[in-house]
Amino acid sequence: MTNEPTATMGEATLTASGIARLANVGRAAVSNWRRRYADFPEPVGGTPASPSFDAREVERWLSRHNRLHEVGTDQSAWRHIGSYQPAAEVSDLLALCGARLLTLANGATAGTVPAPRELVTQLDALDPGLARLVAGVVPKRWTPQQSIALSTIDQLAAEQDPETAFEYLHRQFVSSAHSLSGLAGTPDTVAEAMLTIAGSGPVTFDFTAGTGSLLRMAADRALAGGSSTRCYGQEIRSEYALVALLRLWFVHLRARRTGFAAEPPVLHVGDSLLADATPGLAADIVVANFPFGLHDWGNERLPYDPRWTYGLPPRTEPELAWVQHALAHLATDGTAVVLMPPAAASRPAGRRIRAELIRRGALRSVIALPLGLMPPTNVGLHIWVLTQPSKRVGELLMVDATVTPPGRTLADVVGTIWRSYLSSAYTEEPGLHRAVAAIDVLDDQVDLTPQRHLPQADELAADPAQVVTRIKAFDRLMGQVRSSLPAVTATPTGSLRSAPQAEISDLLRSGSVSVHRAVSRSRSSESDTTVVVLTPGDVVAGGPATGSVTRAASDGGGPQVRTDDILIPVVGHSITARVAAADHVGAELGPGVQLMRVDTTLFDPWFVAGVISRTDNARVAGRTLSTVSGTFRIDIRRLAIPVLPLEQQRRYGLAFRRVAEFRAQLDLAAAAGAALARDIGDGLTAGALELLPEGDPEARVRL
Repeated sequence: MTNEPTATMGEATLTASGIARLANVGRAAVSNWRRRYADFPEPVGGTPASPSFDAREVERWLSRHNRLHEVGTDQSAWRHIGSYQPAAEVSDLLALCGARLLTLANGATAGTVPAPRELVTQLDALDPGLARLVAGVVPKRWTPQQSIALSTIDQLAAEQDPETAFEYLHRQFVSSAHSLSGLAGTPDTVAEAMLTIAGSGPVTFDFTAGTGSLLRMAADRALAGGSSTRCYGQEIRSEYALVALLRLWFVHLRARRTGFAAEPPVLHVGDSLLADATPGLAADIVVANFPFGLHDWGNERLPYDPRWTYGLPPRTEPELAWVQHALAHLATDGTAVVLMPPAAASRPAGRRIRAELIRRGALRSVIALPLGLMPPTNVGLHIWVLTQPSKRVGELLMVDATVTPPGRTLADVVGTIWRSYLSSAYTEEPGLHRAVAAIDVLDDQVDLTPQRHLPQADELAADPAQVVTRIKAFDRLMGQVRSSLPAVTATPTGSLRSAPQAEISDLLRSGSVSVHRAVSRSRSSESDTTVVVLTPGDVVAGGPATGSVTRAASDGGGPQVRTDDILIPVVGHSITARVAAADHVGAELGPGVQLMRVDTTLFDPWFVAGVISRTDNARVAGRTLSTVSGTFRIDIRRLAIPVLPLEQQRRYGLAFRRVAEFRAQLDLAAAAGAALARDIGDGLTAGALELLPEGDPEARVRL
């Protein structure tokens, strides 16, 4: 333990590091001030090696010497929480602050911090289970440190949305030394990739919930997509479970305010393997980021457990116990997505269970992730995708996502590959992903490492004659890209700049514009039917509808796309508005897609799509969902469009349509160019191609 000066006496305890943060200096500066300045506050307690100071006196001294670093209320709130003593109870204070913010979000009066018992009573009206968890960390009376922290929380809630405030404090916590890193929260990048594969359903379960990162994102994504999911969780650490439940309740309150008859979240405290709190639960979606490498996980106490349908997990294979626990809680048509250490794909002790998972069709995919996504470890983890056993053995999708292409997120890459694999038009991409026959994996090792089953460099060389043909085709494609751009010129005063603006909210009230979203669907039953729907990925890519949902036969279905409809994803980094293509017409709207329908006697659809896709409109219409990934929830009602005569709109609309075609051609050229560059490199390496002499302008390579 490091001996360092602290500040006490009524305010939140500050270590030397905390005092340094107040002044925005290094820790060494604090020691220098004590030596150089006679008026620096004298210690009021502690020991010579670890003296303690009056925090108020320290703050006054910093202010007199113009060394007090100005911080925002949110930073100040975290300072009080992060410097709390004893440090082991920082998570408890974080939970108390979250509980206070939740009551404020539910309509409690700000300004006066309620007594501990009153806070518990306010929470009991929301959820008795939540109130019981909070009661476990609430003292009989607030300490001075707690009182100051909670007062700052009230100030913070007056400045910003309580949920936003608590998410900020949670991010600070999981990135600090107070949390157990990846055991507390799953980074947004990884969580988004896992949930993109898992999809959504009426019930979502995480049996090692940590502070609720996966469950909260699942609930938030469902709400953003126009539906809801009931979250169930279990967590062995009670302090993490409380934080997770608070985070889920913020989303649940939002769902209530938007009119969803959503069921409240449920979170149990306990060891999922030794004391399963929900043995009868069958969830549509199971997600988990469980602890790796446990040696005392209870295997000796669980020798005949009914969950081990794929084999008794050896003591050294706790991850395979977690996998079977996930399958035991998975509904018939559900999907489980779990994070795994790469060693679990190849350790000899787990060979028999891995083989059984493959033989029975339970393991569907193994995806290798980039290095360093889960600090502090720098290991490249794997995602395993599981479903309930299938009658046919089939194939196993192997994906190497260790390198994400520029301009694409990990979730976009793995989501696109997974959707393609589920479709009837799947085509492998050598070196990146491949559907491997189960029989090819079931050898003596049953090694599930994706790179082992993807073609190596000498196998990747394309037919050299095809490469030369594709170079010529690429030249033609680049010509089409250049010619697809509209002809424009600079103008000091354009008609769009000076045109009056019409609020879309006003146009909605007038009936000249309407906005539609996917409808909520009844829980599945034997009489369900599966329909093809348009997904956000389809809209962004400009391709045909590839999604599917299952609905009760009694459901009337959601809005269907018509000619001239404008399609816009609900969530994104920017606003992508596309006029429905011919292969979109007739498809149903899927979750996460909104449809804007305009009166074509007044508006040109391409003109409207073009003006609302303007870059800075994301700031106007978007509400930030994640500061890490930079995504927004798009509310197009906040936007305005220029008022122009219909003929003038059509002229601009033609230009916007050509811009959209240019972007589509450019994306096609980028994909074709990347594949061509890879094949040329592979061909040169394999000796199938050779360079032409310098100065030959016609050809690039020779057979």
